[in-house]
Amino acid sequence: MKLAAFLLCLATPLVAQQEAAQAAVELEAAAERLEAAQGGRDRIRALTETVQAYEAGLIAMREGLRQIAVRENDIAQELDAQREELSRLLGALSSIRKTPRPVTFHHPGGAREAALAGLLVADMAAGLQEEVDELGAQLQEAQSLRKAREAATQTLQGGLTGAQAARAALGQAVSDRTTLPRRFEKDPVQTALLVASAQTLADFAQELAATTPSPENALTASGDLPLPVQGYVLPNTDPARPGVSIAAGSRALVTAPSNATVLFQGALLNYGNVVILEPTADVMFIFAGLDQVFARSGEILSAGAPIGLLGGAPEGVDSILTENDQVDPGQTQQVLYLEVRDGQSAISPDAWFALE
Repeated sequence: MKLAAFLLCLATPLVAQQEAAQAAVELEAAAERLEAAQGGRDRIRALTETVQAYEAGLIAMREGLRQIAVRENDIAQELDAQREELSRLLGALSSIRKTPRPVTFHHPGGAREAALAGLLVADMAAGLQEEVDELGAQLQEAQSLRKAREAATQTLQGGLTGAQAARAALGQAVSDRTTLPRRFEKDPVQTALLVASAQTLADFAQELAATTPSPENALTASGDLPLPVQGYVLPNTDPARPGVSIAAGSRALVTAPSNATVLFQGALLNYGNVVILEPTADVMFIFAGLDQVFARSGEILSAGAPIGLLGGAPEGVDSILTENDQVDPGQTQQVLYLEVRDGQSAISPDAWFALE
């Protein structure tokens, strides 16, 4: 764990080092809490923090590799653009060096013209030397970037392995729970009838709200809840869906943004696995697109509790390096759909969540 925390800070460009350092600190803290965890719930909380710290570190590593790839590409383009000019200058310098020394001091126009020609050659040589020095610096930077990429690749492999192990441990810890805090026992027959009768996600949410007692806590909309998964909001291209889609990495962990009761979890319509949380009376947070679900119907979740994992195959170093070579951040992304409903109506999620 400590080695992984150190490696997350290694071999990343300056722009990504701050994020990697913060992730390493969080990973160290999560490791200490994991070692000190006594009960099952403490272990689940510590493992959740560990997974999140790994994911934050991997995001920083990916950004670092992207910066390396972009800079390497820039240097290659600069060198290619200068290739013809440098060839001409090197050819001229080579010709000058091959000219016998007595000839360089002779000029048909006399000593004055010979001196002027000498000054011209000296200026050209100085300009060429500047070009050579710049080329040497670019080649040195390219070599340093290659070494940084090799070190980052090894670091990334360790981070990916650690994240995968932490997710597996979290899933096992959740499945080992024997007691759950519950607000109500969901009737599976009633839920099945609701699912069968629902034509849309909105229909199901309304029917579920009508058959479920409301919680007593009074959370209010302030627009500052964290996103349930580490990622970024995609532009909405489907007007039929009033929620937002959040792009995240493969097997990314989804957590509860606030204290809430799990009203429903299971496959629903064409949304895949759906989890519906009720953070306060008449308000629902709907998450769709999960591959693995930890939450159970009727369970009372605290803020930050694990809900489940997104899909996708575990990422490998090769796929990430290919992604960065092409400067395309979207190849291995998974998408979590988030919808917020207040009473009978869908509302903009930014009333509750900090979408920026």
